[in-house]
Amino acid sequence: MKKTYSMELAGRTLSVDVGRVAAQANGAALMHYGDTVVLSTATASEKPREGIDFFPLSVEFEEKMYSVGKIPGGFNKREGKASENAVLTARVIDRPMRPLFPKDYRNDVTLNNMVMSVDPECRPELLAMLGSAIATSISDIPFCGPCATTQIGMVNGEFVVNPSQADWDNGDLQLTVASTSEKVIMIEAGANEIKEEKMIEAIYMAHEINQTIIAFINNMVAEIGKEKHAYTSCAVPEEMFAAMREIVTPAEMEEAVFTDVKQVREENIRAITEKLEEAFAENEEWLAVLGEAVYQYQKKTVRKMILKDQKRPDGRAITQIRPLAAEVDLIPRVHGSAMFTRGQTQICTITTLAPLSEVQKVDGLDENITSKRYMHHYNFPSYSVGETKPSRGPGRREIGHGALAEKALVPVLPSEEEFPYAIRTVSETFESNGSTSQASICASTMSLMAAGVPIKKPVAGISCGLVTGETDDDYIVLTDIQGLEDFFGDMDFKVAGTHDGITAIQMDIKIHGLTRPIVEEAIARTREARLYILDEVMLPAIAEPRAQVGKYAPKIISMQIDPQKIGDVVGQRGKTINAIIEQTGVKIDITDEGSVSICGTDADMMDRAAELIRIIVTDFEAGQILSGKVVSIKEFGAFIEFAPGKEGMVHISKISKERINRVEDVLTLGDKVTVVCLGKDKMGRMSFSMKDVK
Repeated sequence: MKKTYSMELAGRTLSVDVGRVAAQANGAALMHYGDTVVLSTATASEKPREGIDFFPLSVEFEEKMYSVGKIPGGFNKREGKASENAVLTARVIDRPMRPLFPKDYRNDVTLNNMVMSVDPECRPELLAMLGSAIATSISDIPFCGPCATTQIGMVNGEFVVNPSQADWDNGDLQLTVASTSEKVIMIEAGANEIKEEKMIEAIYMAHEINQTIIAFINNMVAEIGKEKHAYTSCAVPEEMFAAMREIVTPAEMEEAVFTDVKQVREENIRAITEKLEEAFAENEEWLAVLGEAVYQYQKKTVRKMILKDQKRPDGRAITQIRPLAAEVDLIPRVHGSAMFTRGQTQICTITTLAPLSEVQKVDGLDENITSKRYMHHYNFPSYSVGETKPSRGPGRREIGHGALAEKALVPVLPSEEEFPYAIRTVSETFESNGSTSQASICASTMSLMAAGVPIKKPVAGISCGLVTGETDDDYIVLTDIQGLEDFFGDMDFKVAGTHDGITAIQMDIKIHGLTRPIVEEAIARTREARLYILDEVMLPAIAEPRAQVGKYAPKIISMQIDPQKIGDVVGQRGKTINAIIEQTGVKIDITDEGSVSICGTDADMMDRAAELIRIIVTDFEAGQILSGKVVSIKEFGAFIEFAPGKEGMVHISKISKERINRVEDVLTLGDKVTVVCLGKDKMGRMSFSMKDVK
């Protein structure tokens, strides 16, 4: 049965077509918001996937280039692998929805969002977030929703609900908030140093709007929602837990996990697992879920220690940060490097500078962004966690962590006019035991300063965790969570910022939402921690950006020329500019506005290139002294080249103070000479003299 549902959302009509397309999916919603159209579908396998101990959820965000009237670039004229924006959007959809599926559900589920039309006033990412929630809620897939998502921007100090693409790109806030009917379940933000109280105000503005969307979805579910299908539970039997506690007592498990050395803890758990395997050797059913059972036993032990006894596995106080260390100039010859260590988490970031011609070109649905000047890449090799596996390039997690650090640092970068470089930072994870993304922000700040990038303010990042009890007011917020507290806890609340405000937030949780007191406490805790990291660790390592870029970094001279003279500098088929490059060994970039960047490592050659360009674009004036070389000899005089493509003539009578019969008696091809400009001759050409040079 075809049916359309509509509601007013932020001054526009949101409409959802159900039963019109994709009828064989478990749930499908054709979403319309303005002229933006996204098809969201939810499908599930009939049986659970065997041999896994996790929920196999896949989320896709497919950017179809026809949606913006483009044919994909490159040789293969069809969409290829997911863009970075598509990966990040899929992650933002996944994070609030994953906790709402049953914890013991092992059927494969795919949420697919296909962007079919894009209206710049209505961002397709928002529509995909809402469409995924709607398609799943009305399907027969078990789901404890619905959830809803709202985006908040800020223009001229005022909040904008579900902003246009232009306001999103150019405003001071990019906030995405997902909620259930009671609590906030996901936060993602990039901000231009927004104060903590202002950020909280924006979060709960979005939360209130989400309630109207949830009511709209609930109405749809009541009318057309399918009955949720039964599934095979993969929960660990309670009698198995009872047997495990007889073999390994709670006190023994607590002793096994209560250590600040990750490797020791893992060895302890390995010994416990082997002991249980031996005890359950005759019970194949229990052996099949033993890994999950040991995980759950650890989880219950750690949560009880923290919540009831206020004891953390490594012995720290609830608000205590792990031991910190920072240093710069770790790697020679690179343009900038720094290492940041927090406990058993260690990141080294390397900065590379290049001319603006090396910015990353972006081919996507956003017409406002066609290139990226700052690129932050994050790598997570298997050795950082003591494992061995081949490298297959960055996965979605690595792309997401790099994008979070990039988002945190963009607000403090200098403008292109102040610092005409393309900038790339690469964060290499040397060791990991929780919150490497925030360590990469700290390391990258120091690396940028060491490279001589004049950032406006240093940025630091830190993460808070959470353990909750049976009631909303029974909880503990943990400052600086390590890996174990992340795995067994309920929240990973990452906040980055300067002394003056927040630049990025990413909040993931494993429960059905956070109350406002938890959100406020987490934001307050992260502010306190990041100020400590900035003042006590990072700034003592490097107090301010270096005055100049490093020895091995390229140097850049910027100059402005008349745009109408660009053709003179470039020359026919690039002949003139290529000649300058060949003579000096520099790299030259010219924009359509006449901005010229000369990049090189030899200061003298860079100055020479700048001088040649100035000669080319400057009209000769009487009395001007110039140096050049003889490029052509005629009976009546010689032609002197002052710069590639820029020549003038010296009449035979102006070559020498004595009378000469032949030009060749004084000049030969290639001679370097100095002349003075005499102005225009009778034919309107510029005339020069050698003999009148004073």
